[in-house]
Amino acid sequence: MVPALASALLLAALAPPLPAGAQSAVAEGRKLAFDRGKGNCLTCHVIKGGDLPGTIGPELIDIKQKYPNRDELVAIVFDETKRNPLTVMPPFGRNRILTDKEISAVVDFLQTL
Repeated sequence: MVPALASALLLAALAPPLPAGAQSAVAEGRKLAFDRGKGNCLTCHVIKGGDLPGTIGPELIDIKQKYPNRDELVAIVFDETKRNPLTVMPPFGRNRILTDKEISAVVDFLQTL
């Protein structure tokens, strides 16, 4: 087994299980992220488990490590133009593509990547 894979599997096995509410939020976030008519993250990003991803945006991996502050990630999904005016990422919250609850679920999912 590849050492990095073995380490990842060990960490996953040692991690405490998510509470039922958190699991359902993660599942809902995944559904939204992969939904071509709603979150549509796959249009621009490679996401493990997603079909036909785009390559305009960065691959969504190690998100919790890259953005340990959950509020920063929420702000990015809500309206990345505040941080980067030249972004092509849609402002999901500002344009009411996703509700605050849906953004929270997507962030819950992203933090598992």
